[in-house]
Amino acid sequence: MKKLLLLGLLVICVASCQEQKQRYFAESAETKTLEAGIAAYESGDWDKWRSHFADTAKIYVNSREAMTVEARMNNLDETTKAWSSYGFDKETDYIEMVLDKDDETWVYYWGLHSGTLTNGTALSMPVHLAVQFTDGKITEEHVYFDGTAMNEAVKAMQAEAEATMEETEEMEEME
Repeated sequence: MKKLLLLGLLVICVASCQEQKQRYFAESAETKTLEAGIAAYESGDWDKWRSHFADTAKIYVNSREAMTVEARMNNLDETTKAWSSYGFDKETDYIEMVLDKDDETWVYYWGLHSGTLTNGTALSMPVHLAVQFTDGKITEEHVYFDGTAMNEAVKAMQAEAEATMEETEEMEEME
């Protein structure tokens, strides 16, 4: 009986000492891929940005409605035209890869997006990305940010442009 008890304790000890699977990573191939995608976004290299996504990837931007990679790429290309400079603060950003309970690979990114609009308005906004990888490609991306200040600044730019256009038309009519 004593031997059986000791054997049971030994089995419990060995089982509890077995190495558990690492689930959190500060660096991985996936974090490097996301960082490369962010760099491509910052440089406006849309072909390189697109190359990190699977053909069937779904992107959610502050929404439950998915968009295609092509639609998002066109959206980003159009949006960045309103900026004279933009990018993420590399000193304060944070990135990690997580293997979830279903062994799905997710990379989480928190960063501060800052820039200057073409009219000189400086803006900063926190951004969070939750990105799922399958076989080294992004298959799902969730983008979260508060775009209130940016939307208001862009509307103000549009109003300025419309006012300038009206003034120009009035001047041309007077001539």
